[in-house]
Amino acid sequence: MAIFSISQSESGQKQLSLQSPVDLSHIDTYDCATKEDIAQVMTNAKIAQAQWKKTSLKDRAALIHRVADVVIQQQDLIMEVVMRETGKPIQEAMSMEVFSAVDSLVFYANRAEKWLSNKKIKMHGPMKFLKKTIITYKPRGVVAVITPWNGPFILSINPVIQAILCGNSVVVKPSEVTPMSGALVQEIFALADAPMHLVQTLIGDGETGAELINQGPDKVSFTGSVATGKKIAAKCGEMLIPFSLELGGKDAMIVCSDADIKDAASGAVMGSCMNAGQYCCGTERIYVMADIYDEFVKEVVSITKSLIQTNDCKGDVGPTFWDKQIDIIEDHVNDAIAKGAKVLAGGKRNPAFKGLYFEPTVLVEVTHEMKIMKDETFGPIISIMKVESEDEALMLANQSHFGLNGNVWTKDLIKGQKIASSMETGACSVNDMAMSYGVNEVPFGGVKNSGLGVVNGKEGLLGYAHAMPIIIGKKSASAYPYTDKSLEQLKGALKIFWGNKLVRKIFG
Repeated sequence: MAIFSISQSESGQKQLSLQSPVDLSHIDTYDCATKEDIAQVMTNAKIAQAQWKKTSLKDRAALIHRVADVVIQQQDLIMEVVMRETGKPIQEAMSMEVFSAVDSLVFYANRAEKWLSNKKIKMHGPMKFLKKTIITYKPRGVVAVITPWNGPFILSINPVIQAILCGNSVVVKPSEVTPMSGALVQEIFALADAPMHLVQTLIGDGETGAELINQGPDKVSFTGSVATGKKIAAKCGEMLIPFSLELGGKDAMIVCSDADIKDAASGAVMGSCMNAGQYCCGTERIYVMADIYDEFVKEVVSITKSLIQTNDCKGDVGPTFWDKQIDIIEDHVNDAIAKGAKVLAGGKRNPAFKGLYFEPTVLVEVTHEMKIMKDETFGPIISIMKVESEDEALMLANQSHFGLNGNVWTKDLIKGQKIASSMETGACSVNDMAMSYGVNEVPFGGVKNSGLGVVNGKEGLLGYAHAMPIIIGKKSASAYPYTDKSLEQLKGALKIFWGNKLVRKIFG
């Protein structure tokens, strides 16, 4: 049974029917937004944004603080909706969806005024005496936020926070796998007394998202698959709409000979199995030095076999959220086994449950000829490969068309930083699983097929605004006619400001 299906009612209304990944029971049926609905939502968003852009940064931050209060008040509701649609453990519903959301809300609300206030820019050269420059951050307009199913609330609210603080209105199109988890964002903002239509949600499938872009938003923020991301990039390029893409990953973990083996093994299991392996910077490839390989594998297997998988959201590892994804996981594992990999734990769907549960799995003797080491698996699979040196590990880690995140494990922090900086990824951790998305101080984004642009941090926030320079002076710096005298003056200025190396340092 498909987790979601699209049908038409007797009246011709397109509908989305949703099943639970926990037991495949029916959750609900929702009307999909029509083309007319989407056009009206966009019109409403433009009207709301025309007023919102006039608000002060202080007032915008105050709204976000109110939203933080509402999320805290409504934490049980948020977790309930997320768990109903995903079946993820309550610990992860709290940590990933609620705790992270409040952290982001407070973080950006506390810094928005500083980061988005007008900036005075010091001029150089002759302009230092003639002009002053101000950069003002103007909202882009209506931002379309298209979000995935693996972190359905946090990955919806996080870009909304940043877009709203910059003075935009937002239309959220959540995944059809988790529509109500994404729709909570509109509800939460309404409870925080946000202006009407400042944050709106559209329920539907891929056609709904495509039509939203056809309506011409002023920026698109997309998190999801590489295939859909390329389609969005092409359409945004055609329409000259700014966009950011946070796509897939195949993160590598390098375990050096001097690593704390117990800590590294724990990090390997957590990095591979958290959220049932369904997060874009999950650990999917592990390269371990030969001299510690046996001990590391033994520890990983021990931890993996201790994991509890339940269908009541109280265990360690929940279900796969989407039926198509568990098919991919199963295909990757079977392909690896057929090509010589050995299963030391798990290796199959969990027969104890009716829903979409894949057992936490440890695979060894894997190679780069296997799908499990090349393509995004997005499941609770721990794939371990023995290597002879750190150079070999680094070479193999970089042999991927993805580059989102990675991690290095060693007691030598200087060496760890050096290896991390040589990995072809958007970010890297030393002695921890990938965690840069949760560090709001830094930008998050990938290289290669893992995306374009960044989200989060100051750089990500400013991506929802247009940085407009305003150059101010009492008189024009140049004028007609061109004369021999004006040419000589220009030559003289060139000599004065740039001809002398000491002066060049002062005015350059």
